[in-house]
Amino acid sequence: MTPGSGIIESSMSDSPRAELIKLETDRRLGHEWDEWDGSPLPRNGDFDSPPKLFFLWSAAATAVGLAILFGVLWLLRPHLASIHPLLVTGTTVAVATLAVLAWTWWALLGASYLLKRPLLPARLAERGLYLRLMSWTSRVASRFGRRDWVENASVKVYNALALIRARKVNTGELLLLVPRCLSRDALDGVLAVAKRYAVPVFVATRGQLARRVIKERRPRAVVAVACERDMVSGLHDVAGKVPVLGLVLKLPSGPCKDTVLDLVQLEDWVKAYVA
Repeated sequence: MTPGSGIIESSMSDSPRAELIKLETDRRLGHEWDEWDGSPLPRNGDFDSPPKLFFLWSAAATAVGLAILFGVLWLLRPHLASIHPLLVTGTTVAVATLAVLAWTWWALLGASYLLKRPLLPARLAERGLYLRLMSWTSRVASRFGRRDWVENASVKVYNALALIRARKVNTGELLLLVPRCLSRDALDGVLAVAKRYAVPVFVATRGQLARRVIKERRPRAVVAVACERDMVSGLHDVAGKVPVLGLVLKLPSGPCKDTVLDLVQLEDWVKAYVA
């Protein structure tokens, strides 16, 4: 293929080979970091956080969301009463029921994580409602300057829930998604893992290209690598369609430049999927 339209190439000549897929584009990577002013990141770009941080912030985010809902209901009470008195009662009961269901679901989610058992179907957990909770919690945490730490914790919880399913695929059915901002050593390490398991690797500059390659190649599972911000938005877009495990990066040189990853964890997750 000609440069610029897309490249599918072999990165190593020995068998098995690591298939490196590249799609070139003139659009930027890392739009989630547009506000970064170039100053050093906390802890040299390592936002490692315990999973319990997500449960604390998600509980707060759920409370905030329900408070907003009840607030809107309170403001609408006069208007609803003017239409029909029963509307106030019915709407209040509906919102209260929703609140009970939300907290019950949150508790079951926490129990699934602690017990390492799938107490909820995937669509009500890591491939559905959890993705919405993760995004909403991230928005709330960003208001307090804790976005990256909370997102790191949320990705860990997501991965734990996904691993509970113990899904298996063939090597040709797994896809590795990595960003172009990896350091040379990190990319070489990724390619070495891909070579050992004959797994194709996709390098993209934007999230829409990741969605495109998933649509075109139709993998049965994905191991994705990204910073916390891109990971949360990417999981929200993709995880509902195909099982994903997400490995977050460390950013010692700031976002989108010479990022590094845990290669041991990457290989463990490739092995977790490959039959």
